[in-house]
Amino acid sequence: MPESQQHLVKGVDHVAFPTFDPAGTVRFYRDTLGFPVVHSICAAGWGPEQHPDFIHFFFDIGNDDRLAFFYYFGLEQFEGGPQGDVYAKFSEDVPVFFIRSRHLAIHVDSEDHLLEYRRRLDGSEWPVEMQIQHETIESIYTHDPNGYMVEITRALRPVTPQEDLDANITIDALVDVVSGPAPSMDALLVRKAELIVERAEQWQRDQPAEVSAR
Repeated sequence: MPESQQHLVKGVDHVAFPTFDPAGTVRFYRDTLGFPVVHSICAAGWGPEQHPDFIHFFFDIGNDDRLAFFYYFGLEQFEGGPQGDVYAKFSEDVPVFFIRSRHLAIHVDSEDHLLEYRRRLDGSEWPVEMQIQHETIESIYTHDPNGYMVEITRALRPVTPQEDLDANITIDALVDVVSGPAPSMDALLVRKAELIVERAEQWQRDQPAEVSAR
């Protein structure tokens, strides 16, 4: 990897969302899920003209990562469509799968931990809506008091280096296909196969000598 592309970041410092229900947000994340409050900023008079006073508060979600919310004093919730969350309201014709694609996923290490969070949620105002195994993970889902979809997920098995390689070639194929006139899954799979053939010789050359000799 060239020095200009060196991977220097160390994960998520925080992800932030607006809320119109700070009390419900605290009940969900601190009192139900057990994520401690670790920081808050009372911002009186910050920002440009017309900027309301606000509080910015943070929950510890493990691994030195934090989930944060903004509550603006005196700001009324925006009008919009009947679907979505406090940040984005969608009209009735927007597919639910599209709306749910915007979500926060939090990792746990084991099935026991996943089921413990299911127990906490099922005993609260926000019971689990789905529990699904998909490919390499198992997840539970609910919506928080703001309408944000929250996923808690565990790995079913480690992701292999071969799968990382597959992911990269799949994304290269996707970038090529969506730049064309008619993106589709069929076109993606055809382009992916073409890239595999184009790169196979280079991959073989890059294998260690002892692997090639087997």
